[in-house]
Amino acid sequence: MATALNRVEDSSFELPANDADDDYRPSADEAFMNSRQQAYFRMKLLRWKEAIRKEAETTLSQLQVEPLREADLTDRASSETDWSIELRTRDRQRKLIAKIDAALRRLDEGEYGFCEVTGEPISLGRLEARPIATMTVEAQERHERNEKVSRED
Repeated sequence: MATALNRVEDSSFELPANDADDDYRPSADEAFMNSRQQAYFRMKLLRWKEAIRKEAETTLSQLQVEPLREADLTDRASSETDWSIELRTRDRQRKLIAKIDAALRRLDEGEYGFCEVTGEPISLGRLEARPIATMTVEAQERHERNEKVSRED
């Protein structure tokens, strides 16, 4: 599990100069995925990735500094459970970083913001709430319904 955290910790990158204003919010009144919107979502993704990386660093340093030393078996079990939950969270976040990196690649390739199923633009509200979204809400709902049906078979 620590290797997963190390991978997150070792991934070094720098936040670019802020191309988008801090007050700027994409609007439906402008051209979809214009350069300003692209810069906005790039910064949003990079800041999210950096926040996850910093959390992973904190967890890793706490694991190294605070080994489990509780003498009482119940306290020790409780601490081990807490750390297990923390490590599972970090593993989920490691997977999230892969999705963020994929979204950044789509930005570079000019595919960001467009549904991978229908090719239609993904709503700005959805991208704002879930910047790693790859499908429109409708396509995602269809996908989840099909998944549910195939799981029930």
